[in-house]
Amino acid sequence: MSAATGKPKSGGAPERRIVPDVVRQHAEQAAFFWAQRDTLMEDDPPDLDVVAGVDRRLEANLDGLRIAGPAAWPFIVAAYEDFPEKGELFLYGWMAIEMNDSRSVAEAVEFGRQSEDDARGLVGALAWHKPGTIALLVRDWIGTPDAFKRFLGVSACLGHGVDPKQMLGRLVRDPNARVRATSMRLAGTLKRTDLVNELTAALTDDDEFARFWAAWALNELGSGDLASPELRKVAVGGGSAAMTALRAAIKAAPDKDVRAWMGTLLRSPETAPLAVRGAGMLGDRTVLHWLIHQMRNPALAAAAGSALLELFPEARNDQDLFSLENDLLGQAIGDYFDGDPPYLPVADRVKEWAKERELLFDSEN
Repeated sequence: MSAATGKPKSGGAPERRIVPDVVRQHAEQAAFFWAQRDTLMEDDPPDLDVVAGVDRRLEANLDGLRIAGPAAWPFIVAAYEDFPEKGELFLYGWMAIEMNDSRSVAEAVEFGRQSEDDARGLVGALAWHKPGTIALLVRDWIGTPDAFKRFLGVSACLGHGVDPKQMLGRLVRDPNARVRATSMRLAGTLKRTDLVNELTAALTDDDEFARFWAAWALNELGSGDLASPELRKVAVGGGSAAMTALRAAIKAAPDKDVRAWMGTLLRSPETAPLAVRGAGMLGDRTVLHWLIHQMRNPALAAAAGSALLELFPEARNDQDLFSLENDLLGQAIGDYFDGDPPYLPVADRVKEWAKERELLFDSEN
């Protein structure tokens, strides 16, 4: 089939009889649910129970498309043409691979190449399929002169935890920065201690993401002393990798050193939210009373709420602990957000919730 026409290619299997409206709905919902789960996984911290529920609904719609087979393809093409975003790219790539249609896979690759978000949808499609289904594609891509295909190949290995063996030693030195960064992340994930020298050298890489993932990987391999400076710099920088860097930085140094660093962060308004969020990553539940105090500070409330959910995942079960309402959050927070606050913890309710469960010491009540 071709994206240009959305019609079956000659010589293919006969089309299955379908109910068009049902298949169209499966396509639209599959794209929607994958985009939703991708966004949910970016929450801090993500609610994995909610993600699992979305995954079930996504898989149910993908099953509907499997049953329809190639007859579903025109609806997938139309969905991407109408709304070429990450969910639709996921669907396009997933179905192209499902049909084992080389031309459609090539089209999906080109759409991914044109995307502005590191082809998240296409990378997601590769991760969703079983490793055996994409093995031939990945073997072809990972050694190709095409840097984008090498990136896809390494990303697929990362998504499935597959070790490309000796090839990874070359990929961490790849001329393309995106390939290098992804390969270093894979090296850390796989605990490839044989690549420590290459990762150490990459701490001076010209590309910021390559430097960061080199530091992250070194930390995973037990070289936190080498990794800490870069991890802390990225965490304080506040970019897209800040939370991952913060978590790694906390792991990289002894507890005493980490707490001293966070004390320094807390003294500056610009970095105080980072320190509050980091408190949840330390795993120390005795900071709960302190976190409740931070929830009353408009600039720190969101970080305190995230820390609460990490330390006490059971707090998610009580929907009354968080709100958008100014009357519940308080005048200071309402004023800070010009009357339109985000979803934030309600300090008084969190305190009562904690007292009911005897999570606070008597002196803190």
